[in-house]
Amino acid sequence: MTVKKYKPTTPGQRGMTGSTFEEITKSTPERSLIIHPRRHGGRDTTGRITVRHRGGGNRRYIRLVDFKREKRGIPAKVAAIEYDPNRTARLALLNYADGEKRYIVAPLGITVGDTLLSGPTAEIRPGNCLPLANIPVGTMVHNIELKEGKGGQLVRSAGGSAQLLAKEGEYAQIRLPSGEVRLVRQACYATIGQVGNLDHSNIKLGKAGRKRHLGIRPTVRGTAMSPRDHPHGGGEGRQPTGMPGPKTPWGRPARGYKTRNNKRTDKYIVRRRSKSSR
Repeated sequence: MTVKKYKPTTPGQRGMTGSTFEEITKSTPERSLIIHPRRHGGRDTTGRITVRHRGGGNRRYIRLVDFKREKRGIPAKVAAIEYDPNRTARLALLNYADGEKRYIVAPLGITVGDTLLSGPTAEIRPGNCLPLANIPVGTMVHNIELKEGKGGQLVRSAGGSAQLLAKEGEYAQIRLPSGEVRLVRQACYATIGQVGNLDHSNIKLGKAGRKRHLGIRPTVRGTAMSPRDHPHGGGEGRQPTGMPGPKTPWGRPARGYKTRNNKRTDKYIVRRRSKSSR
């Protein structure tokens, strides 16, 4: 994928960039693999907003993506590379030898007509899915399971890749894109290669309207609120925050404050993520 620049015929297009979509081979999704869910605007079952700044945006279909890759030993041919509005990566439509069709996250380097395979005997090539026990040390992987049979949960966004560092006993050491080194059971499956659409991080939206098309509503500064709505609020005119550091709307430190609280899985983290990758 390459990034294209727009001629600044309007103020909003000055500095705006977009994708050329040159890798896309099919413009409409597979009808048997889409659903049209009801949107909730960031609200939970009680009607309270639990995710702020959500609402509006273009209507989307949900593509049913196969993160489990559970069709072992059945070859599949890549029928198309498609756009998915719900994620940063592209999707690859697979036609299996038994007639079934499924979507997967498209790895870098696969093209229409390639044959992919999932299972312990698959080759070490991009797009194939194997247990970590069968993958050589040093290989770049993505779509990594944390629990056998649950499906890939780690490294699924555009350009993401993790590296298999070592194997010892039942566990393998994997360096994630954040720099964190984590233990994952060798029986868990992972897909070979790097996720495609590398230039996604280089796209500049350029105008507020493009943000609204994505379903993201405006964010109000805390200093512009009243003191009952935000710790930074209140005062006549512009005032400093009046506290040592910036706070969230709920009073917690907004920068550098550790929010992880899962002691049950702390033993699987060999090394914490590096500061430079945040």
